[in-house]
Amino acid sequence: MKNIAVLVSGGGTNLQALIDAEKRGEIENGKISCVISSKEGAYALQRAAENGIKGITLPRKNYSDSIEYSKALLEIFKEENADVIVYAGFMTILDECVCKAYPYKMVNVHPALIPSFCGKGYYGLRVHEEALARGVKVTGATVHFVTEECDGGPIILQKAVEVKNGDTPEILQRRVMEQAEWKILPKAVSLLCADKIEIRDGRAYVNE
Repeated sequence: MKNIAVLVSGGGTNLQALIDAEKRGEIENGKISCVISSKEGAYALQRAAENGIKGITLPRKNYSDSIEYSKALLEIFKEENADVIVYAGFMTILDECVCKAYPYKMVNVHPALIPSFCGKGYYGLRVHEEALARGVKVTGATVHFVTEECDGGPIILQKAVEVKNGDTPEILQRRVMEQAEWKILPKAVSLLCADKIEIRDGRAYVNE
């Protein structure tokens, strides 16, 4: 059984999707062992507490730079025997030393169909604002491995979501979460825990 460490910064809606999936028995060979927040008082920590999951606060503001913060985070991963790391609304940039310590063991969910609307600066509502401004008819979400390149790691799963007339960034954000993020993130984590993802030539292949 692999230990899953979930990184959060805010409300934890994707964390909740993972918790619910685990309760339904949908996370094969994995369990959420701890939740680590980069911000004090994040509601995600309350979600963890309500479900009997260890919550750890590691405030980014307490560290001089990303390297020192990343080193502290790596120490926590070791202490908690983390096997898989999940970014679930984690808004802190980490040093590449973290990726190198956990190659193809760290995943992130991005609220767009990569390579569209991704990369540095594309997070939160901005992703959906840009999608609407461009007039795309389909958007969605992507779960990918975390590498040194922002949103550039091998893609594990994607799910498309329709863009509707009259959508606001907030409405579209909610639809993408409900119809895509909350579905493919738990599935990708389960695949990773069950060793059903293979990397070949820099691409991820799912073996179900």
